[in-house]
Parts: sequence; structure tokens; C-alpha cells
Amino acid sequence: MVSAGKQDDMTTPIRLGMVGGGQGAFIGGVHRMASRLDGHYQLVAGALSSNRERAKASAAELGLSPDRSYGSFEEMAKAESAREDGIEAVSIVTPNHMHFPAAKAFLEAGIHVICDKPMTSNLDDANTLAEIAEKSGCLFVLTHNYSGYPMIRQARQMVVDGVLGEITLIQAEYPQDWLTEPIEAEGQKQASWRTDPKQSGAGGAIGDIGTHAYQLGSFVSGLKAESVAADLDHFVDGRKLDDNAHVMLRYGERNGRRAKGMIWVSQVAPGNENGLKLRIYGTKGGLEWEQENPNYLHYTPFGEPTRILTRGGPGTGEAAASVTRIPPGHPEGYLEAFATLYTEAAGAIRAMRGGGSRPERLHLPDVSDGVDGLRFVEACVKSSQADAAWTRLDSL
Repeated sequence: MVSAGKQDDMTTPIRLGMVGGGQGAFIGGVHRMASRLDGHYQLVAGALSSNRERAKASAAELGLSPDRSYGSFEEMAKAESAREDGIEAVSIVTPNHMHFPAAKAFLEAGIHVICDKPMTSNLDDANTLAEIAEKSGCLFVLTHNYSGYPMIRQARQMVVDGVLGEITLIQAEYPQDWLTEPIEAEGQKQASWRTDPKQSGAGGAIGDIGTHAYQLGSFVSGLKAESVAADLDHFVDGRKLDDNAHVMLRYGERNGRRAKGMIWVSQVAPGNENGLKLRIYGTKGGLEWEQENPNYLHYTPFGEPTRILTRGGPGTGEAAASVTRIPPGHPEGYLEAFATLYTEAAGAIRAMRGGGSRPERLHLPDVSDGVDGLRFVEACVKSSQADAAWTRLDSL
């Protein structure tokens, strides 16, 4: 692994690189803002585009030294791992099909990886990458950012504490409307790669936002799906990947009870922006949370009035407080949730400086979540192709 300078310094910013995220990108800017928010990282290198000139121009806009702007991730991994002041971690914010080769290159160079979701474009690559990550000894973080919201952490802790009793129902939805028209045909960058099977993989909406909905339900409930029955559609003529999905889920048995679930995701639902919602119900009560109003958690004990818990307010515990930055009433949202994952990753990376042991997983989504997400996507595709037949995830 590259040198870390003062091994006992737990405050020195982590030297960060980025693959993708150049001019015209969306998620790269989000990752850069998130990494800076709590002051734990300094962006020092990048392969910001597969187009060398665009990469140089993007690096100049971000103030990167010209000698640390690279034309390819392979060149960057080799050069940075050889430097005494080389990057300690890399953010991978490319289209899905590039996640695997880029992550592989940096893990094998001894560099920690923070990767946007889904982890890869197919399950075979996800399984292979999990093996590479384990062998490397490096940290691998998958940025399912919604798991970083304070009230999601509160919900998860309430489930762990048994407040809801035995979990029975998990309902998640994530509707958007931005792909209601075929804007990929006009060359819109974000739409073009997301609707292209060669870049996105076998799943369209189910991979892009369905993996978020599925991971969030599992994160809060502590349950993993055993089988799915999925109906995937593309409502826009000529579109090659799904833009709407309805999925039923059966979860593993716990204490003689098997939870059931439903997921609806859509990118062709006019009037919706980023309407991620989660509902968790158990034998003693229920929880409801929505991403567009993330500082509120609705909790209903069975037979009692609904209570609204607020971020930083009465009734919340340490799980939420530990990732809360500002007083209640001042909104915290999307960027802060991303930053929570970056900050937790920073703690782990610093603990590993100089050959220290990798900390326990804590709340960070990792390669196991990545494999689980790709297994979910491919099971949904297989089920839909078989007319929504029930499909076991462990059959893939």
C-alpha cells in the first residue's frame, strides 16, 4: 500500500483520487462535495474522463496538478501507487460497466476504493470483485448514501432494539419522472448511459434506483430477500432497459416468521422527483420515512397515535445523534448523508494507516452489499423474463 506519511496522525486529510466525474457529470460533483464537507479528504489526482483532453480540462477546473491528471485509470493506479505521496483512496464515479475494471486496478495497487452503486454491471463481476477486495486487505465502500441519513440510522436502531417486534412487512418505493420521454435519443448524458445495456448492465430503473430501495429496506430491517417475483417494463418505445418495476419479495425466516415485501421503482411517473419512501411494519408497530422530508420519522406503536420523531429532537437516540451535524429544525439531507459515509470511511482508512487492522464493518455498505444488490437485479430480470415467476436469489 502507498505510504501514508505520519502514521500516527489521525487528522491529516486523506489523499483522494477520482475516476470519472469530469465535465458534464452529476455524481462526481456530489462525491467531491461530500468528501470535503467534514474536512477529511483532499482531492489530489484524477482520471476524470476517458477523453484525455476533457480529463485535462476537468482537472484544471478542479485545481489538480497537471502531472496528476491521468488519461486512464490504469495509468493513474500505477503512477499513484508508486508515489510516496500517492493517493490513499479513490472514488469511482463512472458508468456502471467501468466500476469493475477500475476498482480491480486500484485494489490490486493497494488503494482503498469508494465506489458508486451498483458495484458492477453484472453478478459475475461482483463476485470476482468481492474476492479481489478480500485478498487486497483494502477498504471497499459502496455509496448507498441513503443509509447515512440520521433518521434511517434511528429507524435501524429501533428495529434492533425490538421496538417494532418481529418484522412482518417491508414496503419501499422510489418514483421519478425524468425519463418519461426518450431524452437518451437527444444525447442527454445521464440518460444515455443509464438506458444502454452495455454501460448500465441488465437492469435499468431496477439497477439505478431499485438497488437503493432494496438496500435501504435490508439496512433498516436487517433482513435479506430469499426470492422475488418481478414485473419489469419499459414504457418508452424503443428503450432497451426497464424504466418501471414492481417487485414482490419474500425474506428469510426469523423466529418462525417470514417477512414479505414490495418494491415499486419508476423513472416514468410524472410528478415525482426523488420520491424514495420506506415503510417497515412489525408485530408491535410501524415506521415510515421519506427521502424528500428526511428529518422526520413517523413511528406508530400498535393501537396508539402516530408520533413524529425529528432529527435531533426528543425521542431519538445515539444512532441518529452520531451522524447529526446541526441543530434540529435546520434541514440535513442528501449531501450530508453522502458525507456521513465518507467520514465513516475516513475513520476506517486512518485506522488502517501503517498496516493497522481493518475495523469492523459498522454501518458502511461494502462488497457484500454490492454482491447482494447485483443478485437482486439479476433475479428481478430473470423473474420478469419468466412472467414474474418466483425466483430464488441463491439460484444465481
